[in-house]
Amino acid sequence: MYMQELGTTLLRNKFVISRVAAGLLLLGMAAAQTAPAPQAAPSTAPANNGPASPSQTQNTQAAPPSSQGNAPQQHGAQGDPPPDQGQAPVGTENGGFVFRTEAREVTLHATVVDDRNRLVNNLDKADFTVFENDKPQKITHFHQEDFPVAIGIVIDNSGSMREKRDAVNKAALNLVRASNPDDQVFVVNFNDEYYLDQEFTADIKKLQAALEHVEARGGTALYDAIVASADYLTHSRLQRKAIFVVTDGEDDASQETLEQAVHKLQQENGPVVYSIGLLGEEKSRRAKRALELIAERTGGISFFPPTLDQVDEISREVAHDIRNQYTITYAPSTPKSVAGYRTIHVDAHAKPYKKLTVRTRTGYYPGQEQQGNGGSY
Repeated sequence: MYMQELGTTLLRNKFVISRVAAGLLLLGMAAAQTAPAPQAAPSTAPANNGPASPSQTQNTQAAPPSSQGNAPQQHGAQGDPPPDQGQAPVGTENGGFVFRTEAREVTLHATVVDDRNRLVNNLDKADFTVFENDKPQKITHFHQEDFPVAIGIVIDNSGSMREKRDAVNKAALNLVRASNPDDQVFVVNFNDEYYLDQEFTADIKKLQAALEHVEARGGTALYDAIVASADYLTHSRLQRKAIFVVTDGEDDASQETLEQAVHKLQQENGPVVYSIGLLGEEKSRRAKRALELIAERTGGISFFPPTLDQVDEISREVAHDIRNQYTITYAPSTPKSVAGYRTIHVDAHAKPYKKLTVRTRTGYYPGQEQQGNGGSY
């Protein structure tokens, strides 16, 4: 018991150091944008917000960094090390999935549905048109394959969730079972604080144990938990990233605002967020709008089932959605050195479909990549 507590304390200290280092790096990057940037070889450029490489950390993982610099709690044991990452998928290498892209390209993950909201997964590159700031862009890479994803399962652990957790935990595990077996998944439980209860793993038993770590109490720090989980996703070498969040209430404990959370999620290669709101009639419209906004801006979906029984079906739908995405890479006509938010819109047209709707992120901030170790941006 003493050794376990000691190990947890050491990890908490490492989480604080990781967050502070990331903050200093971001400040340095912001300062660099105001002065001419020196030329540097790609091999020496540090990854934005990136942790130490696995060889430096001896396969240890950091928990979601606290947005206030306070050490988050951790309950679970360390998980499996994440597999290789890159960008546009080009095949496999040493048993891992490899992605690569040019330094000035942007990668999107898009879901397409027809006029009856059915998934469409038989389109070609020529069927898509990408717009950035309303200008058509050249698609450089296009794939429609079930590549592995790094997924964060983020579950509300506040007092009002006590009677709902069994059904929610079952749904979360069924999402993993319906996903790609090579996906890497972690679990964050949150109330007025957030806890990394299982680091990246594909082990169902470890994930189940983490989900069953229920301490239903306290308030709801939803935005803090989502932002911290997005930060933690940068530790994965998988290029595709997603967050599956379930909550039954309005955020009442976060230091992050909704606007700040959305801004941080809209980094290049940021995660797609799928949300389930178990709000009921008594919950405010504000809580629903927050979940809708987070999902919409990142290319995900928000669900508001009237009964708890529907959560399991929704989780399987999310897994199916993730496994049927298109990966589209394009070279922006505006250099990435030009600051400012960029809007994104993707159209798809193909026979015999009358109307196709493409769901992907609605924009990004250039030069603020959500990127893990070994990325090639």
